[in-house]
Amino acid sequence: MDVVTVGETMVMFTPQTMGLLRYAKQFVLSYAGAETNVAIGLSRLGHRVGWISQVGQDEFGESLLSFVRGEGIDVSEVKKHPTAPTGLMFKEYLNKKELRIYYYRHQSAASMMNRQNINKDYISQAKFLHITGITPALSESCREMVFEAIQIAKHHGVKVVFDPNYRAKLWDTDTAKPILLDIAAQSDIILPGLDEGTLLVEKDKPEEIADALLDLGAKLVVVKLGPRGAYYQSAEESGYVSGFPVDEVVDPVGAGDAFAAGFLSGMLEGISIESAVQRANAVAAMVVMVKGDYEGLPERETLMRFMNQSSQDVHR
Repeated sequence: MDVVTVGETMVMFTPQTMGLLRYAKQFVLSYAGAETNVAIGLSRLGHRVGWISQVGQDEFGESLLSFVRGEGIDVSEVKKHPTAPTGLMFKEYLNKKELRIYYYRHQSAASMMNRQNINKDYISQAKFLHITGITPALSESCREMVFEAIQIAKHHGVKVVFDPNYRAKLWDTDTAKPILLDIAAQSDIILPGLDEGTLLVEKDKPEEIADALLDLGAKLVVVKLGPRGAYYQSAEESGYVSGFPVDEVVDPVGAGDAFAAGFLSGMLEGISIESAVQRANAVAAMVVMVKGDYEGLPERETLMRFMNQSSQDVHR
């Protein structure tokens, strides 16, 4: 297994019309979860990925499992809760520039996960464990599960990759900050957005954010800068990598997950950090040009063609 990731994915409903959700009459069913977005991105690029989670013993859970399995992801460690439901999510496109998200995940099956959901043998076989800051926000038992997974990974030499992925609708900053910092201190690679980095270390420059997170114990920090690209820093090297030009941002949701998938793909293949960040920028750019969280995630041939066509416009 190349990568194992842990977290909740929800069934998502998107109205077929723009405007207030109260007027929507028809919806498209799809799926939304940071961890499965990353897993799908990696799978489409040819990597082996496993997902640890929990769904309800309901039709939404069956639909979700079928979809994720169909994307080539191993779901053997996804459990079914006998009474708690699969989480739901709604998108509301008020207009082309404003998007709102509504979660119906309180006491969902995934929020009931605990240490017993973690199979140490399963994690020990991976090269990377991918963790986001969403999972520990779901419940106290999910928080304990995340730290259990991290300890198992560290014991077996599996590199821990952490995307803080702060969600204000799930917890406040005073609660989140010490927990996210604790996870960061135990991670090998940290992938914060600029705002998340500022939240964690109270610095607003990418170099200062990276310095502070490296001081915690990380080996590599990549600060995502949106359209501007990203800044990476380790003990040996650092630099900025420009983003890829995008004609129109159709849907920004999922860009950070796409970035993580592209970056991890590069790390798995042993290319340079700079090249891995460039690949991450490319995957993120491709995703924001397509409506939906995972629909724009490219297969390898499509990604390489996009990067080659855009390379003349990208200056590092």
